[in-house]
This record gives sequence, structure tokens and C-alpha cells, in this order.
Amino acid sequence: MNKPPFQRKRTTSVASSALKLPEPFAKKDTPLKENLASVTIDVTAVEVQELSEEEQSLRLHLEQKVERAFYEAGKALMELRDRRLYRSTHKTFEDYCRDKFGHSRQQSNYLIAAADVYENLTTNGCQIVEHEDLTANGTQILPTSERQVRPLTKLEPQQQQQAWQLSVQEASGKVPTGRIVKDVVQRIMDHKKVPNTYEIGEVCQIIAQDNPELRGKSGCWGIVSQVNDFTCTVRLWDREYTIGLKHLKSYDYSPSECQQIQQISERISKIYSSALEESVQRFLESLGKLNRPYLSALEEKLLNVLESEQFNNLRIVQWLRS
Repeated sequence: MNKPPFQRKRTTSVASSALKLPEPFAKKDTPLKENLASVTIDVTAVEVQELSEEEQSLRLHLEQKVERAFYEAGKALMELRDRRLYRSTHKTFEDYCRDKFGHSRQQSNYLIAAADVYENLTTNGCQIVEHEDLTANGTQILPTSERQVRPLTKLEPQQQQQAWQLSVQEASGKVPTGRIVKDVVQRIMDHKKVPNTYEIGEVCQIIAQDNPELRGKSGCWGIVSQVNDFTCTVRLWDREYTIGLKHLKSYDYSPSECQQIQQISERISKIYSSALEESVQRFLESLGKLNRPYLSALEEKLLNVLESEQFNNLRIVQWLRS
């Protein structure tokens, strides 16, 4: 039974000259400090009620519904697609997804595939406790986002379970990030462990074949900034990418040539922006696909012009702000 709130009195020091003192303390001939020292203030203490068993069960149920929201979305999209429930308003599932949910068919396919993987993990031995209602099982470590599941779609169902369990172990028993899962999947796909011989600072060409995440980057060079077991983190002029070894090919440049490419990359990065005119963007991107560690005389001149233009723009901005 809940205890009613109780009241208690305590002596409190108050550092405010604007305090209105109760009678009979507000006397002109009594020092303020003595008056304040004897003031009592009523404080109401309210106990925090513990959750009942029913409330604890409801909280767990709702938390797990939030965690597996992507699974619910994927299952719903699958039924909408398979039963063609969009046909009364749209000709294609792609048009329906774009108009109704604001995303492409590819995004819908990601969610549908992720739902299949999630269902596989929860019904084929990847959970600690069996339970008909998956949302009521609070002891298993399961994915909480589509990004964590996406790399697993490349594997067979049994391999998915193995990869997820390894990922959880590498995450110290917590829900692993998509990056951890991706690295584990890459390790399983490479049946024989091939040593990663790349070195930090080495320049590689990106091979985008069979990897939609590298679309538009085929033929670009990148500089290795981190060496992992089966992947490398590679710095391009726009940002960093984590790429499997089969999608990289070394240029075998000398250390001095790698340093030259590093300098070119830094110069492009300082200028490159989505706010640039399309022709300027295309020029800078073309420099990122050079198969030589130097710029031609014309390329150097054009890059100098862009650098000078950016410098002048910065000076104008600084002048306007001053």
C-alpha cells in the first residue's frame, strides 16, 4: 500500500536579503542573520512509486516494439507488395512507396530483406529463450535497426546466425554497430583468411563492381587511413569509406608519390563542396580518378584558379563580418 506524503520541518539557511520574515522575527532591533538562522520552512517529501509487475511488463513490451520497429515496417511492406494492395491508387510498388512513405523502392527492399533476417535470427536458434511473442522476449540480443542487419542479407540463413553471434561477441555482449556486423560478414565471405597487406598512407584504386555502396566511386583513388582485418578505411576527397579488400587495388606508388597524392587530395578536399557549380564539381572529381601521382600543367593551373577564387571569397566573407 502506498504511503501518504509526509511533512517534515528543517532549519535552512537562506542567503537573500529580500526574504519576508514571519512575525515575531521581523524586528528592527534583531540582526537579520539571527532571524534567518531560526526560520523554518515546510518541505513536502513525495515518495517515487515503484512500477507494478503489470507496468514493468508493459514497459518491456513497448521498449521492444520500438527496438524492432524496422522489422514491423519490413513485414508490412512485404504484405503490401506481395498482395498488391497499392493497385487501387498506384501502378507500381515503387511509385506507391515514394508517394506514401517518401522513400525509394530500394529503401523498401532493404526493410523487407531486413525483416527476413530478423525473423531468421529470432526463430532459428539465435535467441536465448524461445517465445511465441518475440516482443515479450527480453533476454536475447537482437538488431535494433535496419543498418545493423543489412550486411547479413548477403549470407545464407545459417551464416546469418553465426555472423550475428560473432558480432554480439565483438560488441562485448551489446547490440553491435552496423560497422562491426559488416566486418564480421566480410570475414565470413572470405573463406580463407587473406592477410591485409595494405599500409596507412598507401594509395589504392577503388573497384566498385558488385558493391552498390560504392556507386560513382569506381576508378577513384583513395588513401588508406586505417587497416582492419578484412577491410580498409580509405580517405577520398569528399569523405572516408570502409571498403572490403576485394574492392581495392594498390597503385604500388613509391612513398614520395603517395605523398604527392596526399597533397592533391588535401587541396581538392578544401575546395570540394556540393554548393559548387556542377562543372567545377565534375572537374574536381576527375582529379580524384587520375591514374598518375601528379597533375598536368593545365590541371595545376585550373586548380590554382579555384584555390585563388576560394581564397578571395573567404577574404570577402571575413571583411563583411568585420
